[in-house]
Amino acid sequence: MSDLLRRSGALCRSHFSRNFAPLALSFIAATAAALSGAQAQEQGEGAALRIELNRTELRENACQLVFVAQNDTAEGLSQLVLEMVLFDRSGGVAALTLLDFQELPAGRMRVRSFDMPGLECDALGRVLVNDTASCAPQGAPGCTDFTLSSRLDGIEVLQ
Repeated sequence: MSDLLRRSGALCRSHFSRNFAPLALSFIAATAAALSGAQAQEQGEGAALRIELNRTELRENACQLVFVAQNDTAEGLSQLVLEMVLFDRSGGVAALTLLDFQELPAGRMRVRSFDMPGLECDALGRVLVNDTASCAPQGAPGCTDFTLSSRLDGIEVLQ
């Protein structure tokens, strides 16, 4: 009887390997890919370049905007200049300006600050990236593929 059980076990293992092992491997591979994709998205790795309005500070007759840029692309940017429109809380255009983020090396974080003369920080309601005015090297992923966010309550950043 034990000989019969041994042969029956071998048959079951052989039958499983031939018929179900490829399905099991496909399921495992698909699950791993989905989990790694979700993890990458959760960590923000799907965005090539992330730019966050991190802080505002009132200076002498100016509002200083502090941005944090994280370049997760494989290629650094030697220059990034964005055309920004600053809106007040009532929706009126408070300023139209070019912000030069300078060099943004690959895999690095950079903090950039910009003084906006005549603008009160408390009046700022929205920041819109109107266009990429200049970017080098031209066609690099971070030139057009970037995400924007605001760490500040009451100030929305849009693209």
